[in-house]
Amino acid sequence: MIPAAFDYVAPSTVDEAVQALAAAGEDAKVLAGGQSLLPVLRMRLAAPTTLIDLGKITELRGVRDDGDAIVIGAMTTHYDVQRDQLVAEHAALLARATDTVADPQVRHRGTFGGSIAHADPAGDLLAPALAMDAEMVIASSSGRRTVPAAEFFQDFFTTVLDPGEILVEVRVPKHTGWKAHYEKFNRVAQAWSMVAVAATVRTDGDTIAEARVALTNMASVPVRATAVEQALIGQAASDETIRAAAAHAAEGTSPTADGNADVEYRQELAKVLTGRAVSAALAAV
Repeated sequence: MIPAAFDYVAPSTVDEAVQALAAAGEDAKVLAGGQSLLPVLRMRLAAPTTLIDLGKITELRGVRDDGDAIVIGAMTTHYDVQRDQLVAEHAALLARATDTVADPQVRHRGTFGGSIAHADPAGDLLAPALAMDAEMVIASSSGRRTVPAAEFFQDFFTTVLDPGEILVEVRVPKHTGWKAHYEKFNRVAQAWSMVAVAATVRTDGDTIAEARVALTNMASVPVRATAVEQALIGQAASDETIRAAAAHAAEGTSPTADGNADVEYRQELAKVLTGRAVSAALAAV
């Protein structure tokens, strides 16, 4: 199908982008990598009056060190996140999760911020951002504000972003020295996750000193598996500890049933994948 007609704007700065968005009104759409939006436009599931393309805004690309955090520009591609040394050193969980996103073609075009802002509960970057206590920096014509990941995602494909706002960067607290793994289950290669688990841990000798675990596609938003975290912290890094902690993975979740899996299957998957993710994280070098 062919998209409905729309006006096209390609600003070169964030200020120009938010001004264009304010002028265009609520029926405008922001284009990042386009890997989610373009198919929706072609199927006419969305018909914006104006499309604001962020592709020419160079300040939105790249990863930088900012003291106790790294900052990832919203227009940084998945491919660049995969290969960035700051991400590898200080946010290994993001690197592991990005490795699983779609296929090489999509990773070269799709963007980190676009995936976050799209807020697909089956998307692979939301749970890692939540697990790492990331903060979303949002720009509008009235200035900037910062929202923690725990408050950013509100429902299926819904965030706190108002119609006149743009996600410009993501601040990720440094988890230097933490081990991490992202365990994903899907029916076919390169598909969305039926369930996935983001796990990152810090050990002190043979003891789990800190743990962060978040779940993909176990609710309308990514969720922290706090009961799993509490069961891991302060315990020996053993198979028994992991097994006992993983049994709590489905607590507090609200998965939906669809053509891929029913609720009970997803709850069981969450337990199995949590055990695998934590085990793999602890074994990471």
